[in-house]
Amino acid sequence: MDVRRADERYPGGDEEAGITSRHAFSFGPHYDPDNLRFGAMIACNEERLAPGAGFDEHPHSHTEIVTWVVEGELTHRDSTGHETKVRAGDVQRLSAASGVRHVERNDGDTPLTFVQTWLAPLQPGGDPTYDHVPGIADSTPYAVPEAGTLLHVRRLTPGERTAVPDSERVYVHVVRGEIRLSDETLTAGDAARLSAETDLEAVAVTAAELLIWEMSA
Repeated sequence: MDVRRADERYPGGDEEAGITSRHAFSFGPHYDPDNLRFGAMIACNEERLAPGAGFDEHPHSHTEIVTWVVEGELTHRDSTGHETKVRAGDVQRLSAASGVRHVERNDGDTPLTFVQTWLAPLQPGGDPTYDHVPGIADSTPYAVPEAGTLLHVRRLTPGERTAVPDSERVYVHVVRGEIRLSDETLTAGDAARLSAETDLEAVAVTAAELLIWEMSA
């Protein structure tokens, strides 16, 4: 088990423009050859946008981009014609495939926080696609077959337990609250990278929300 703490994330964004970013993997000017990816995962970014702030139109390709809004409302627009308001509890996925451009903004009057995960596809190319699942239910898995991954969203009450998948690789990200994972205590922004671990449970110390990524390789 490789635990990475919230304060170990690489800082990014542009605070003068109302953008605060924290990167779990090498990103932009922060290059660490030993922290380029974990399985299919090549980025897990915590983004905070002040009202009116955002990322202007920019390109992506050969990446599966999954967004989880923690609080606030994200405005998404892309070059395939989709325009969506993504709210807390929604799952959004943009499959960049051979190439797509998009805009991400906080058009609301309250702060926006979201977690965005980038996954490497099993096969490059193809046509870009978009998916939005409003208010995904607790314990409902969300599949990203293009990357051979499965996302489990868990919202736990204090003392509640949830099994961690027995998989080749698992990435556990604590969105909010505090949990125990084996002998480790994880709080908001912390993550655990698990390789071929079995029979693990996450136990909520407080009310907690987890994103658990199950990877086939």
